Amino acid sequence: MSAAAVTPPPPHSHSHPPGKPLKPLKPLDEALAELLAHATALTGSDRVALFDADGRVLAQGAASPLQVPLLDNSAMDGYALRCADVAQVGAVLAVSQRIPAGSVGTPLQPGTAARIFTGAPIPPGADTVLMQEDCTALDDGRVRINALPQLHQWIRRAGEDIALGAEVLRAGTRLTPAELGLAASIGLAQLSVARRPRVALFSTGDELVMPGDVAPQDLPPGRIYNSNRFFLRALLLRLGCEVTDLGIVPDRLDATIDVLRSASADHDVILTSAGVSVGEEDHVKPAVEALGRLHLWQIGMKPGKPFAYGCIDNADGADSTTHKITHKTTHKITHKTTHFMGLPGNPVASLMTFLLLVRPFVLRLQGVQNVAPAVTPMRADFASPKADSRREFLRVRRNDRGGLDMFRNQSSGVLTSTAWGDGVVDNPAGQTIAPGDMVRFMSFAELLS
Repeated sequence: MSAAAVTPPPPHSHSHPPGKPLKPLKPLDEALAELLAHATALTGSDRVALFDADGRVLAQGAASPLQVPLLDNSAMDGYALRCADVAQVGAVLAVSQRIPAGSVGTPLQPGTAARIFTGAPIPPGADTVLMQEDCTALDDGRVRINALPQLHQWIRRAGEDIALGAEVLRAGTRLTPAELGLAASIGLAQLSVARRPRVALFSTGDELVMPGDVAPQDLPPGRIYNSNRFFLRALLLRLGCEVTDLGIVPDRLDATIDVLRSASADHDVILTSAGVSVGEEDHVKPAVEALGRLHLWQIGMKPGKPFAYGCIDNADGADSTTHKITHKTTHKITHKTTHFMGLPGNPVASLMTFLLLVRPFVLRLQGVQNVAPAVTPMRADFASPKADSRREFLRVRRNDRGGLDMFRNQSSGVLTSTAWGDGVVDNPAGQTIAPGDMVRFMSFAELLS
């Protein structure tokens, strides 16, 4: 990759009064670190059956009450025997017993073999298993040995998988089907998991229309369907949240304040879409500042610059403070804070800020420590010759040549790029990309899980 000169933004824009210098954008890594510093794990846990634990986060580690396997057992269908009884290929042994899985045999008599099946305990006296493909069962009840056995071959030792008392699942583990199977293998029927974060979700914008309310042919000019509401709700549910969908809030300061105040009373997080910029119709920022504090605003990432994080005070605490709401009205509220996260309105920007900022925050609330997405070096089979002053996340798709193709239109409003792609390239600020360059690839398969 080669660095390219980046044209600085104009000293003033419609969003900043003349004479006031632009505040530098917060780098994404710094913003995420600050965000996670606020993400104190939620108190409380649920006891759930294994069938209901997929995707939940383990609140308490699980130790094994037994060793696995419980006994030495056969890894193959075949014959358990003593190596010393087979001096050469072609030896014939009497079959003294048959041991299926779930049964326990008797001590093996010298000069005999036990017919044994996968998972069955090794009988005392046997020191190896010969798989049935290396043996011939004779009509008289004996078995011919067609290969020299090796000592201890095809024997799974007791405790070789899990030792008695070993911690098999750590607190903070986000449970997958594999962990559920592991818990079942040591006899656990229930697990203690972190309680679900309670999230209030709403969108702002008088231009928004819900699918189904207005037919596409009747959609008035200037109106758009609310796509963000659907993917944000789905993502929150995938992360184990309890979601209260508050719908679309009108573009008015008083309406925004009312819904924020109401939602803060019984939710851990309030998540909004749109309205966090600085236009005349963007009321989320002043509403949050009226009811609490804004800690982060505007991130150096593309798409996703107008992201906001703050805290809203609600009425469950003991200390009261009067906050200015408008020039004419004040409201007295007391301190217990609810996290606020405001996402951009453009759908790709909303999606990317959720995946890179909201997702790790929500996981950390549930006790997950490792929230960084996996990054894979891959070859770019495309060019991105124009460097940007912000860290870019380019929608790409893996091709059959082992490289990455880039979607032709990287606009923050082109949601088709995320359905077409299977991940993003994390491209540092000020960097161009030429075909053949190695880039940092992050898979949607992980980010959307």
